[in-house]
Amino acid sequence: MSQIQIRPVTADDHAAWLPLWQAYQRFYQVQIPAQVTETTWQRMHDAYEPIHAALAWHQGTAVGMVHFIFHRSCWTIEPSCYLQDLLVSESQRGMGIGRQLIEYVYAQAKAAGCSRVHWLTQETNAQAIGLYEYVADRPGFIQFRKTL
Repeated sequence: MSQIQIRPVTADDHAAWLPLWQAYQRFYQVQIPAQVTETTWQRMHDAYEPIHAALAWHQGTAVGMVHFIFHRSCWTIEPSCYLQDLLVSESQRGMGIGRQLIEYVYAQAKAAGCSRVHWLTQETNAQAIGLYEYVADRPGFIQFRKTL
């Protein structure tokens, strides 16, 4: 496989990012309202927002995306990084792109002074879990959520 280039999204990347974002929603069987998608896109380009995004490019085509958020923690003095969304195009899975995106987030978090990177996935996402167990620790926490 040719070289994968990972770089932060720019305002010109919307047409490349949006299909990946929509594929991510289909994968997790959710429909995020268009207004939320637009606001999220705008936040990625606001220097005062803690939301960041990057795309993985292969031969001029975006084949993966990652969103991550820097935040404070009650457990550390340093900030933490939440890797919120990660997707590799279905045709490109198993080629190491997901790992490269995670390592990109690790590097960005380290440069920002974060003490850790953390994320969630669905318990049925077996292929991703295999990767995640290779690149990170599995602390055993269970997520609970209440939509308000």
